[in-house]
Amino acid sequence: MSKFVAITFGNEADAYQGTRALKELHEQGDLTLYGSAVVTKDADGKASVEEAPDPLAGTAIGSLAGVLVGILGGPAGAIVGLTAGMVLGGISDMLNIGVGTDFLDKVSRALAPGKAAVIAEIDEDWVTPLNTRMEAIGGSVVREWRSDYEEAEIAKETAARKAELAQLKAELAQSGAEAKAKLQKHIGEVKAKLDELSNQARAKLQKLEKDTNAKISSLNDQMAKAKAENKARIKQRLVELRADHDRRAALLKQAGALIKEALAA
Repeated sequence: MSKFVAITFGNEADAYQGTRALKELHEQGDLTLYGSAVVTKDADGKASVEEAPDPLAGTAIGSLAGVLVGILGGPAGAIVGLTAGMVLGGISDMLNIGVGTDFLDKVSRALAPGKAAVIAEIDEDWVTPLNTRMEAIGGSVVREWRSDYEEAEIAKETAARKAELAQLKAELAQSGAEAKAKLQKHIGEVKAKLDELSNQARAKLQKLEKDTNAKISSLNDQMAKAKAENKARIKQRLVELRADHDRRAALLKQAGALIKEALAA
């Protein structure tokens, strides 16, 4: 499973030096770099993306940078206040990316006016190579495992809606005429929600395939250029990436199968 890292520096010039160091670590095989961006905060507290990731890379860094810019203009700790609203509003963009509020809050606190940060998605075996390189140029590293919250949430809600639909249909079969009309309306609402979940699962699966293929391409390219002693480590990252893909895809496919079964009953 990949990680998001935010490496905060005292100024923008040092952040670009950090980007170069990340690329060198990738070339050496100490880590795999899937994408990066540089985010700055000016003296007035306005955040902006100064170096955007390749839009064709297929990683979530562009989305994460956008989320950060959207909230980093507020005071330190502002993310905590946003959390309840995000969750109540459904699966937020933040959770869709696969990052928790704790990570964003740490970045918000570290990225003070006048500072800059390198935001990256990486795969690493040891934390020391990255920490050592970044500390040497004044960088402070914060890490977050990329989660599969949304896949699990879709699967969980699908199972709950399927059970709800079965219960409503059983109740409908034993109800009088007056109650039937209300129950049929409720059943229609649950079916509509199942259709929405089906669309979410399908879109998420398509994005998972795109992201995974982009990462496989990056790993294969890295392995082709790596020294013999580093190839085994990169190959293991490839094995772990495919296993993570299969696990996450299985959750989404399971949700699709449950929806199909529920609507056919």
